[in-house]
Amino acid sequence: MSGSGSASHCETQEPLSAEESPAISAVMFSAGLLGNLTALALLARRRLGRRGRPLSLFHVLVTVLVLTDLLGTCLVSPVVLVSYGRNRTLVALAEDRRLCLYFAFAMSFFGLATMLVLFAMALERCLALGQPYLYERFVRRRSALLLALLALYAFAAAFCALPLLGFDRYVQYCPGTWCFIQMRAAQGPGGGGATYSLLYATLLLLLILAVLLCNLSVTRSLVGMHRRGQTSRRLASLEQPAGRRRLSMSEEVDHLILLAIMTITFIVCSLPFTIDAYVNKFMEIQDDKRDLLALRFLAINPIIDPWVFVILRPSVLRVIRSVLCCQMSLKSQDNMQTTTPAAESKSNKQIDLCGQ
Repeated sequence: MSGSGSASHCETQEPLSAEESPAISAVMFSAGLLGNLTALALLARRRLGRRGRPLSLFHVLVTVLVLTDLLGTCLVSPVVLVSYGRNRTLVALAEDRRLCLYFAFAMSFFGLATMLVLFAMALERCLALGQPYLYERFVRRRSALLLALLALYAFAAAFCALPLLGFDRYVQYCPGTWCFIQMRAAQGPGGGGATYSLLYATLLLLLILAVLLCNLSVTRSLVGMHRRGQTSRRLASLEQPAGRRRLSMSEEVDHLILLAIMTITFIVCSLPFTIDAYVNKFMEIQDDKRDLLALRFLAINPIIDPWVFVILRPSVLRVIRSVLCCQMSLKSQDNMQTTTPAAESKSNKQIDLCGQ
């Protein structure tokens, strides 16, 4: 555990320590760049294979998420490599701490924007299954999607600009190649109270809870559809234009699996920062290594996200779906000790649904 003197030294340190290596940062940048480009290539191939049929809003949002992660990787990681290349900290690379402020704003903005897009994905699935009339009337419109995305990015930019406007501040962290939100109360006048870090961490926590609630709602809707033996979700109106495509239940389950795993990765990556912010604020246990570990966990989220999409191809999703659905069917069979012909017919229908 280190005291405030060590933290203050890191905030103003100019030369990098000779022991520092750019290997971890270089690997993170390479993995993020390769993963996002691969994911975009797979999305483009999937779109070409649809033969003129429009992409679902969910896949549009997946593309937006990958583009956001790619942009964040390209705008943040090279700054760290430049710092290592010149053997100088971010504070020393530009006057008035401009590069440090840029790095901290970009990192906090893309971290929050990624979570907001993930929330939009979860909310879109929740409304599609839980409120089909509302979904068909308002959400499916591409103009509504564009306005929603602009609002999300504007909110993220405004929220992350607060430290630039004097509400707490962005500071440099050890070893001098990172700048982010001040996570501990500083000594002396004008030091700041780390209130913003607590606000940022709380916002991430609320978004996680909102995504989990949306996922639970989608799961409940899919289980209800599965029990009723429905093979496709209900649409808003009785008569739909021929160009509109009905999503089968198997595709809905695939969307949920992908969304659930992305949610788990975000929880794993963001919880260390959230816990660190609360520990620094209320328990006043300061540790530079813990701070750096929390920041690195937060930074690897845009690296993992595209690889989740790359790994979970349709064939892999189909295997996962079959395992989950067949287990549900076997469990329902175990609960039915005395089956009637109608119950057996319903159970067989559920097993057929798992295999589609």
